[in-house]
Amino acid sequence: MNKFVKYGVAALLGLFVLTGCRTAAVYNVENDPIEAKVSSDKVYKAIKTAGYSKGWIITKVKPGLAMGKLNVRKHQAIVEIPYTSRNFSIKYKNSVNLKHNPETGTIHNNYNGWVQNLENAINFELSRFNQ
Repeated sequence: MNKFVKYGVAALLGLFVLTGCRTAAVYNVENDPIEAKVSSDKVYKAIKTAGYSKGWIITKVKPGLAMGKLNVRKHQAIVEIPYTSRNFSIKYKNSVNLKHNPETGTIHNNYNGWVQNLENAINFELSRFNQ
C-alpha cells in the first residue's frame, strides 16, 4: 500500500508542475482606443504611471513609442508600446525564461496575465483624465 501512496503523490506533484507551466497564445493589445481627449505626452505619462504600479519599467524609445520591461524572479518580459493621443498597443518584443515559441506563437501563461494587468492599469490611468 505504501508503494501506491508514493506513486500517487509523485503523480499529483507531476500534474501540478505541468499545470503551472502551461503555455498560451501570446497576448498582444492592438490599438486600444483612448476615450479621453489628451496629448500623446499625457498618454506616455499614463503608461509610465500604470507600468510603475504593476512593477514594469517603462522608458520612452522615441515620441510615440515606449518600451516596457518586467522582471519577475528569473523571468523577464519586454514589450513595445506604440501610442498616440487616440490609441495604444502592447506588443511582445522579447522574453527570458518564459518558454516563448515563435513558430507556434505561444508563451508561458503568466506573461499574458502581466500584459493584461498592464493594459488594465493603463486604461485606468487614462480614465482619470475624463474626470
